[in-house]
Amino acid sequence: TGDAVSAFGTLYVADAMGSRISAVPFALLRQSPISGGGITVSTGGHLNNPLGMTLAPNGDILTANGADGNIVKTTPFGFQFPPANTGAGAGGLFGLTLDAQGRGIYFVDDSNNSLGLLH
Repeated sequence: TGDAVSAFGTLYVADAMGSRISAVPFALLRQSPISGGGITVSTGGHLNNPLGMTLAPNGDILTANGADGNIVKTTPFGFQFPPANTGAGAGGLFGLTLDAQGRGIYFVDDSNNSLGLLH
């Protein structure tokens, strides 16, 4: 459900059903589909029904877990960092974006119709 494009043209996609992040290299230039829904970057672990997605300034992938309200940071090579609890709970998270300085993450909290900020 979530997607983000890196500076190098890789399209990252949050696969909620598979609890994985997939990558489509050279997405901006690609003229043919990639099989299998892309290359799996990371699956399972801290990913728990990832929905929203954005990229950190260093290229790390930030995903919003729909099933537990956590934000997970994953490197483009698949290493997952411990999740950040937003307090939104299961079913609460969806959209993500960085603040203007790239030091905080705004997130949509559907459980109480608000916009939260995680530092």
